[in-house]
Amino acid sequence: MQQFRLGDAGPEVADVHALLVGLGLLPEVPAEPVLDAATDHALREFQQRRGLSVDGVVGTETYRALSAARWKLGDRLLSLATLPYVGDDVAALQERLLELGFDAGRTDGVFGPRTERALRGLQREYGLVPDGTCGPGTLRALRQLGRHVVGGRPQVLRETEALHRSGAALPGKIVVLDPGHGGTDRGATGHGLEEAAIVEDLAARLEGRLTAVGVRTLLTRGPDSCPSDARRAEFANDAGADLVLSLHVDRSSSPLCHGVASYHFGSGRGATSTIGQELASLVQREVVARTDLLDCRVHEKTWEGLRLTRMPAVRLELGHLSHPGDAARLADPAFRDTVAEAVLVAVQRLYLPADLDPPTGVMRLPDFAGL
Repeated sequence: MQQFRLGDAGPEVADVHALLVGLGLLPEVPAEPVLDAATDHALREFQQRRGLSVDGVVGTETYRALSAARWKLGDRLLSLATLPYVGDDVAALQERLLELGFDAGRTDGVFGPRTERALRGLQREYGLVPDGTCGPGTLRALRQLGRHVVGGRPQVLRETEALHRSGAALPGKIVVLDPGHGGTDRGATGHGLEEAAIVEDLAARLEGRLTAVGVRTLLTRGPDSCPSDARRAEFANDAGADLVLSLHVDRSSSPLCHGVASYHFGSGRGATSTIGQELASLVQREVVARTDLLDCRVHEKTWEGLRLTRMPAVRLELGHLSHPGDAARLADPAFRDTVAEAVLVAVQRLYLPADLDPPTGVMRLPDFAGL
């Protein structure tokens, strides 16, 4: 879709006004369909709450989130459809099913086959018609039933158990590498460098290291393609990957912005990928310990590439091409080797039990041989 920002006008902006008023972020619909300062402020507040990029721009991700936020559980019948239902009502249903012990997967707000199976399971167990539709009878049951899963958030418990069952050894695991952008979309640029080329090279270095320790490594794209984030997530899901590592480089309008940051799925409303958060923290700490990049820390986001994957996913934003120091580091092949080694070590540390996990910044590739 076309993007809209401060100063833009049109019927699409009027739709955004109506959605923001419905969410209580604007007091009333402005007289003119213009994205004014008040709308920009409301948009940024919404983006902050929802784990989106806080830029005041209405793009695909922000408009999707605005549209999803208007739905409350019970507003409409929910069932599996060719075009899946997406909304806060679906997320509320998923969270309720998880609390009752039914595996609806990640709370991503998308009514897919896994959510339908969980809903049918609930309906069968409680004597309802197992039609996979969340209608009035099912809603009454959801409101009356008490929580069955205790001792932690249900999805956290499932993710943690799956990680422990997979064992410490890396051979046999599947890791999807997702170099950002591609094809005609070169991503961020600066100081004679292109994001797409940098992350392609970094992915190749990381692929070689992962393959050397027995990991099956898959790439979401080649040099001439640029799939959407949703397609990249679908690719990882179809491959049955254990992890997804998305590689990016940033830029800013200010030449002073610099440093590295890591991101994992999290909605800011309780739903998060705990293992994704742990891996993001490990990646961030290893990269910071082995380079002199500024630590811009770990953050949760609801970007599609993180939200739609069924396995832990991390997005690494490795420096700013708009900053001369970061750009000089990224241009150095030895620096990219160091980053690839750091990410490899972070992946291994994710699977190690606490008594075998070494301190940050000291593990090296030969250390993997005995695992």
